[in-house]
Amino acid sequence: MFSNLPNLEDLDLSYNSLSLTSNTTSTVNLTSLFLSSCNLSEFPQFLKGLKSLKWLDLSCNKIEGKIPQWMQEVGNGSLTYLNVSHNSLTEVEHFQWKNIEFLDLSSNLIRGNLPIPASTINVFLISNNSFNGEVSSLICNVTSLGILDLSHNNLSGTISQCFGNLSNSLEILNLKKNKFYGTIPPTFAEGCQLTNFNLNGNLLEGPLTPSILNCIGLEVLDLGNNKINDTFPHWLGSLPFLQVLVLKSNHMHGSLCVNSSKSSLFFSKIQIFDLSSNYFSGPLPVRYINSFKAIINLEKIGSTVSYMGVNDPRGSGFYTYSIGIVMKGQDMELVKIFTMWMIIDLSNNQFEGGIPKVIGKLNLLKGLNLSHNNLNGGIPTSIGNLTNLEWLDLSSNRLSGTIPIRLADLPFLSSFNVSENQLHGQIPQGKQFNTFGNDSYEGNRGLCGFPVSKGCNIIEPAPPNVLEKDGSKSNITFGWKVVLIGYGCGVVLGMSVGYVVFQTGKPKWLVNLVEIQHEKKRRRKSKDGSRSNG
Repeated sequence: MFSNLPNLEDLDLSYNSLSLTSNTTSTVNLTSLFLSSCNLSEFPQFLKGLKSLKWLDLSCNKIEGKIPQWMQEVGNGSLTYLNVSHNSLTEVEHFQWKNIEFLDLSSNLIRGNLPIPASTINVFLISNNSFNGEVSSLICNVTSLGILDLSHNNLSGTISQCFGNLSNSLEILNLKKNKFYGTIPPTFAEGCQLTNFNLNGNLLEGPLTPSILNCIGLEVLDLGNNKINDTFPHWLGSLPFLQVLVLKSNHMHGSLCVNSSKSSLFFSKIQIFDLSSNYFSGPLPVRYINSFKAIINLEKIGSTVSYMGVNDPRGSGFYTYSIGIVMKGQDMELVKIFTMWMIIDLSNNQFEGGIPKVIGKLNLLKGLNLSHNNLNGGIPTSIGNLTNLEWLDLSSNRLSGTIPIRLADLPFLSSFNVSENQLHGQIPQGKQFNTFGNDSYEGNRGLCGFPVSKGCNIIEPAPPNVLEKDGSKSNITFGWKVVLIGYGCGVVLGMSVGYVVFQTGKPKWLVNLVEIQHEKKRRRKSKDGSRSNG
């Protein structure tokens, strides 16, 4: 049918309930063909006849096995974009596409050594496969490489220094979740173009050197889940565009206090600051918190997109950044980072001292985790200013005092944990606090009220005991409730008896006694009145 349309150049049938069954060779003069999610189980034979094809998308299908040899002839040397991601491919032979610029093989079942793409490649994505072995330094000969994503594979060996030299063209280098070991490349080229550098989930021992400051446009630095043994690299704070810093689950240690007397801002653009599961000590970094201008809402985000990422300059799409964080007590992999995420995680360290009141200035903060430290003192009421807060974890510290009532007014708070502290008093009631369970408060024996089993019975203090003549305390004590009951009963009984006495006139002696006393009072008043008249 499409062969009868000689002027057709672009055809997109993606994401429909279509099944292509034709195996005939087509002579359509297509330059762009998009067949994503079309229930394909093999590479269509009609692709052989598409001699002018530049863009081909076969992603999200059910294609199995290996890429056939004849696929290298598709487009007759003109193919620049190929996306076969999210299939069940198991094998890829050496690539022969001479002018390929975008190649996406991610989310397949491909095993074996990493193939080296053509020298024209600009975007090379092979994440979520089973590639193994070392990465050949020959890949650094691909000087046009802008985005390289080798994450979630079984690649091993050391990271070649040539990646540091390649940084003057690379914008994104993602080596996350592999088995690389040794050190991080010690030098980064002047004019470094990196915006996203992700080495999370390897066996690297560091350290990170100040030469990364050559990457002045760096937005995301993720070195989490490695074996880096070093102190905190304070100098990273001078990177003007750094938005995400993840150093979690390493062997980093020392204090975060800044000794410099300079007034320059540190981490003014930071939005996600994750140093959890290390050995940092000392007080919480007040100077850094004061400098988090993006979270304080003093620094404009300046982004018109919903997610953090970068546009491929050649128009092949938008590459979104990803990150793993602990959100509301759960480990989560964010395949996209919302531009308004503001998260601070300093949990599982050895921080001590109090929680600074300046925390209350971070009014765009979504998540705050300070759990499993040695923090003491009270919970600052200024946390009640964090009206965008969605989760707050202060558990497993030595915090004392009461839970500020203002926290009950936080409109988006959906996860709250202050367990294993030394808090006391009544738990705030109403609004979001009615949704939190007992596990949010366990380990605080002094807390009472819903939802814990201990009630808050407010009892007035008893009056002091009456001392006996010998100075010892009487064993008999009366509360005000007992006295009030006795008084009331006495009044009612007295009035009832009096009514009966005067109605019946019995006993006569009591009636006469009352009448005599009444007559004496009447005569006394009469005499007093006569004297005053005289």
